[in-house]
Amino acid sequence: MQNNTVVITGIGLISSLGEGVDAHWKAFNDGLEPRIDSETFKPYTVHPLVEVDWNNQIPKRGDQRQMETWQRIGTYTAGLALQDAGIKDDESLCASMDMVVAAGGGERDVSVDTQILAEARVRNDIGTMLNEKLTTELRPTLFLAQLSNLLAGNISIVHKVTGSSRTFMGEEGSGISAIDTAVARIRSGQSTHALVGGSYNSQHPDMLLGYELNGMLKRDGWAPLWQREDSAGGGIVTGSGGAFLVLESAEHAQKRGARVYAAIDGIYSAQIRRSRDDLTQTVAKLIGAASADKAADLIISGASGAKHVTAAEKAALDTFSSSMVRGVAGKLGHLREAQFPLVVALAALSVFNGSAFPPVDAKNEKAGPSSVDTALATSIGGTRGEGVARLVKV
Repeated sequence: MQNNTVVITGIGLISSLGEGVDAHWKAFNDGLEPRIDSETFKPYTVHPLVEVDWNNQIPKRGDQRQMETWQRIGTYTAGLALQDAGIKDDESLCASMDMVVAAGGGERDVSVDTQILAEARVRNDIGTMLNEKLTTELRPTLFLAQLSNLLAGNISIVHKVTGSSRTFMGEEGSGISAIDTAVARIRSGQSTHALVGGSYNSQHPDMLLGYELNGMLKRDGWAPLWQREDSAGGGIVTGSGGAFLVLESAEHAQKRGARVYAAIDGIYSAQIRRSRDDLTQTVAKLIGAASADKAADLIISGASGAKHVTAAEKAALDTFSSSMVRGVAGKLGHLREAQFPLVVALAALSVFNGSAFPPVDAKNEKAGPSSVDTALATSIGGTRGEGVARLVKV
């Protein structure tokens, strides 16, 4: 079996902080204040997506119309990654490119749900009423738009990425699995280049409902990530955005003269039963395994802000005192399926630039280091899924 080096050659990012690699690196380095909306979904706060001209990456209006917002975000971000890697206009490279997507379950039609719930309160024939709504209010195309693998389908249609395609579901764990799978395929020689990532639309009532049914959303406005343990609610502040990466074998990237951000040296993951197993110990073991050869200069944490879970991760991170920590959800929110691709992207940018951006939470994060050759990226799911990636300079 081959053991190819896997490198990142393209990064696509979009969030409340802006669009593209340069905008995000500048926002983190310049200390840009988080963009938040605490009124639209009060008492919940979200980090709203920056204004986007969808035409820049999705030129056909018909394609835009048949996508839900989370699919537009993902398709747009995938285009940014392909463009950044210099692959977007190369038909042969796109046609042979594999794709692994982390996706949620789609966005419900809130107005139809509201109608059904309202009529259910006054009608006794619930079954008949539901059948009526199925035939009059819910279009077949709406059901198609809910399919999780439609994000990958739309990327294939718009950007002509037509190699093999895989879609993972399962909140933060899906992002970990997506990158792990893409890296494993390239390392083993089953693939030479792949597009991998995910997207999330926090500005939709049912996205917030899913979290709040489990009591996980912060209810008293925004606060720094590491300072939410004593706040009202569950601690999570979500954000809209997407993150996609172009991964290649080092040989494939070298042959086409591609710029390389960093190499992915390893992916370490788990999915413990948190009611039985110790989360802090699990996170510490994953970071320890990723740091076995050399302690990382920097750790980009994808901590969600969820109470107890984020505290457990912070306790594990504190035991690796030689590595500086940055908790990025305090700046742009938690992007669920896209969170792991996001933190891997930011870790790669830090390695590429050889420096860490300033602390996001100065009270709980240390300044430095003077240079960055190795970085870890963590994503510890709000309820399940634990992952760490190790990135090194090439």
